Amino acid sequence: MKKQFKLGIIGCGFMAQSILKGVILSDLLRAKKVIVSDPDENSLDKAAELGVIGTNDNKYVAENSEFVLIAVKPQSFPDVVKSLDGAMPEKVISIMAGVKKEKIKALLGRHSKVARCMPNLPCSIGSGVIGVDMSDFNSDVADTDFIGSVLNCLGTTLSISESKMDAVTGISGSGPAYVFMFIDGLIDAGVKQGLTKNEATILAVQTVIGSAELVNESDCSVPELIKKVCSKGGTTIEAVKVFQNRNFSSIIDEAVTACTNRSKELSE
Repeated sequence: MKKQFKLGIIGCGFMAQSILKGVILSDLLRAKKVIVSDPDENSLDKAAELGVIGTNDNKYVAENSEFVLIAVKPQSFPDVVKSLDGAMPEKVISIMAGVKKEKIKALLGRHSKVARCMPNLPCSIGSGVIGVDMSDFNSDVADTDFIGSVLNCLGTTLSISESKMDAVTGISGSGPAYVFMFIDGLIDAGVKQGLTKNEATILAVQTVIGSAELVNESDCSVPELIKKVCSKGGTTIEAVKVFQNRNFSSIIDEAVTACTNRSKELSE
């Protein structure tokens, strides 16, 4: 039987609201084809501003939506399952961190197909990256196209096996925090060298944005680009020497490993 809504979203927190904005403002779906549930009326009011129907009834969402996106905190998932009262969705998109597809299916039912996603904070402005395992849907191109279209509203989508999802968490899921720390460090250093905070912020932020875009568009490898900036006996090489002497790459590796290991622990 055809469902009333193409997409139902359970949980209307920050990331779910970003998905709603992306889906509606991109004209991927008409607002009347989307429904969202959340116990918080303020969250539902924000959905209503986009013309999306809101409810407190998770079961109604599950029963009447072709795809159900679960966007609640992992620890709230068992309570969500209870609230469904046997109305188990067949097509599920999960953005719950650390919750494996196997666990989702164990609670929802083995008939459920699950696409597991790991978005990141820049998805809130349409510039994120999302690792997604949608192998359960490989037999249906229309389903994979739809899931991909929803996620593409948030940024770049990378199809990946679930076994690599912890590494995705370590690189892109948590990665914005590392970049923010680097930018903050540049700003503080700039202020110490006599710049105003506003001047240092503009210089640091635009340097990071431009450098990232250059990596994305250049035919050169990252090490080659580093060499292009470093002139023998020049200024940049002195800074690079400090990073090398302090094992900058090793620090990054250690941080990503710690994050990835914690992700593994939480998913057990």
